[in-house]
Amino acid sequence: MVALIDGEKQMSLRDEVLSDLTAAMKAQDAPRTSTLRMVKAALQNREIEKGAPLDDDELQKMLKSLVKQRRDSIEQYQKGNRQDLVSKEQAEIDVIEGYLPKAVSAEEIEQAIAAAIAETDASSMKDMGTVMKATTARLAGKNADNRLVSETVKRKLAGK
Repeated sequence: MVALIDGEKQMSLRDEVLSDLTAAMKAQDAPRTSTLRMVKAALQNREIEKGAPLDDDELQKMLKSLVKQRRDSIEQYQKGNRQDLVSKEQAEIDVIEGYLPKAVSAEEIEQAIAAAIAETDASSMKDMGTVMKATTARLAGKNADNRLVSETVKRKLAGK
């Protein structure tokens, strides 16, 4: 699907991934080719599950999930002292994150949480769910690390 934006053709995220896979294969960039093949396989699996093509938002959610899986793997590999595998997973994250919006800074997360706490009149850990929901709504459409958001909310609420 190609959309027109300001008179220019805009590729869908799916088309961009597939085009970049072809380019990586032609350039014989093995690590990038491997990562993009994995993304393509995950994309096809999701489309089969859904029974229809994924839109850009669904594809971004899938890519965030792939990044999260790799971050979890990195933690395990670091515990097992496997730096070679940590490096491989980090390289995959770098490729995948190229298709996601720029990550939200810790400062932006702090501001969204502070606003959410003020908005919900949260005062203790029992308000965590409410604050998380309000913060997530404020950061919707942005690439925010949910683990960092959760840890920051816990820290803010525990400090109150």
